[in-house]
Amino acid sequence: MKKGEDVARTQPGRRLSKADRRRQLLVTALDVIRAEGADSLTLGHLAARAGVSKPVVYDHFGTRPGLLIDLYRWIDTERIEAFRRAMASADRNRDETIVALADAYIRCASDLTGEFQIVGAALAGSAEMASVYAELLDQSVAMFVAVLRPFSQLTEPAATSLCVGLVGAGEGLSAAIVRSKLREDDAIATFTGIISGSVPKLELHMHVAEDGG
Repeated sequence: MKKGEDVARTQPGRRLSKADRRRQLLVTALDVIRAEGADSLTLGHLAARAGVSKPVVYDHFGTRPGLLIDLYRWIDTERIEAFRRAMASADRNRDETIVALADAYIRCASDLTGEFQIVGAALAGSAEMASVYAELLDQSVAMFVAVLRPFSQLTEPAATSLCVGLVGAGEGLSAAIVRSKLREDDAIATFTGIISGSVPKLELHMHVAEDGG
């Protein structure tokens, strides 16, 4: 947990900027879900737990679905930032990059996927949920495309299609870890194999098509 989140949690009544107050409320909302479950997360209960008035919480989120959507986005942002930090080190060759990509994505996804899935389930049926999920999926796909681009000659549409499949596989493996159906190391090894096996096969297909044209 970041230092700023610890401060927000331990000093709920202090005067904060709007951005810091929003972060404090999201951290507290996540605490409520961890301790009491998603059904207990109402705007009134969040206000009481955070030590603020109800209008403060309503000003930030408007409705309970609005709070859940912001929390869903925030959890995913934390995952993405952790993933980017893990992938930001020095030059790697193709195999090293694939190993690092599989390791970083599975560890980052499985670290918070429990809460991510709980919040997502609480949003099931929400009109906004489909568009929010698509938005976050697109962000993950774009990251995979950027990481793998130096090692692939695929066109942008082909690379995007490939990475949609890879992200889906990574999310499925991470969810299996959360459900205790798969060990983390086994999931990482499986994901490494999926990525490694997918990229060269598609590259070869492209080369054959170009030679034949």
